[in-house]
Amino acid sequence: MAFKPNMRLDKNPMPTQDPAVRAHNFNEVATGYSEDVALDEAMRCLNCRNMPCVSGCPVNIHIPAFIEKIKEGDFEGAYQIITQSSSLPAVCGRVCPQETQCEQKCVRGIKGEPVGIGRLERFVADWHNAHAKEKAVAPKSNGHKVAIVGSGPSGLTCAGDLAKKGYKVTVYEALHTAGGVLVYGIPEFRLPKSIVAKEVETLKDLGVDIEPNVIIGKTLTIDELFEMGFEAVFVGSGAGLPNFMNIPGEAYKGVYSANEFLTRSNLMKAYLDDPKTPIMKGGKVAVVGGGNVAMDAARTALRLGAEKVYIVYRRSMEELPARREEVEHAEEEGIDFRLLCNPVEILGYQNPDDPRDPKNGFVTGIRCIQMELGEPDASGRRRPVAIEGSEFELEVDAVIMSIGTSPNPLIKSTTKGLEVNKWGGIIVNEDGLTSRKGVYAGGDAVTGAATVISAMGAGKIAAKAIDEALGGLH
Repeated sequence: MAFKPNMRLDKNPMPTQDPAVRAHNFNEVATGYSEDVALDEAMRCLNCRNMPCVSGCPVNIHIPAFIEKIKEGDFEGAYQIITQSSSLPAVCGRVCPQETQCEQKCVRGIKGEPVGIGRLERFVADWHNAHAKEKAVAPKSNGHKVAIVGSGPSGLTCAGDLAKKGYKVTVYEALHTAGGVLVYGIPEFRLPKSIVAKEVETLKDLGVDIEPNVIIGKTLTIDELFEMGFEAVFVGSGAGLPNFMNIPGEAYKGVYSANEFLTRSNLMKAYLDDPKTPIMKGGKVAVVGGGNVAMDAARTALRLGAEKVYIVYRRSMEELPARREEVEHAEEEGIDFRLLCNPVEILGYQNPDDPRDPKNGFVTGIRCIQMELGEPDASGRRRPVAIEGSEFELEVDAVIMSIGTSPNPLIKSTTKGLEVNKWGGIIVNEDGLTSRKGVYAGGDAVTGAATVISAMGAGKIAAKAIDEALGGLH
């Protein structure tokens, strides 16, 4: 059926909670398209013959086809098209940086705004979750067993793709809840945990076993997994080792890594009045860094009761790596951006009972130096250069370091023949195969901290390679 395209230049805006209200709750900020709005936005798609948007998607969702189904009012049909390529559509529709991927290649973006592909994906997934009555059905077994290390986006994607082909897949997760960074790293107001749980439940319906509280490298080794009858292992253990600046004062109480801060809030429920895992609430907070994780940490601190939250970032707004939408939401909520400045020392006072131990000190502030942008560095961004004599202090009660993470060295240290690069990332070939036969890897464990969708793409590539290597019946 041919549809006359809607040639309006701007995309339908995403409805959101009022900033003054949402800054004090953990409810989802964006509330999603209605059916009428989704239909109107879908009509903006030209259904291009060469489909440039598909090449911009790391998992190659057939975007024009699913949007065409929306135009027909067949929302379930649209969902089925998306799930041919993606195991986590409700997640991707919320946290994928579509503006730098599929939407960046949309033809409608040449003379206006691109089609709201991500918003339509979210709408379709949410519609399915609200209306679908039938569960996914596990296919006939092909007799092969595969182990997955980590239940983050790369692991879940690899598990889902293999399960659909009849593999018996077991996912080993170090924490007590499946989802990896989707549950411990991304806050409820951006990605409700019920959404992740629903996606995980769908994988279980396909026959995937989830084994929580198992640390590969401690509870079991990769060698032991092979001894248990697994024919291939995919390592999607993420990059959970936080980086620090190594400046004076980082050992004071009140200094967190963003990883720790968000895990305590998101997974350990530190926001409760009587938490088992306490966290800094109230006072003034400085978050060091400018990525999506820094935005998440700053906005979480605000919701936990901070009276003032600063983002301290050494480059300008133009170089800020966080998604523009997240930056705009943070600004609307009152986060104070202190750009072109860099911390040089965390200030604090010592516990008089033990003045020799810096771990017994408490944060009172952060000393920063102003920066200016010089020549481009290896990343192509202009290198920040300190301005001599421009130091200043911010009075804060807590400092959250959000300057990146590295892969945990545990698996490397307990697995013979597994090569890693100088940053600790596992070295793989184009199929995700490591230097160890039968062991594949992908996502942040290989690349370091990156996007959810790129990790999913790596999981798909590895699943395809594992299937080809094992010759599954499908």
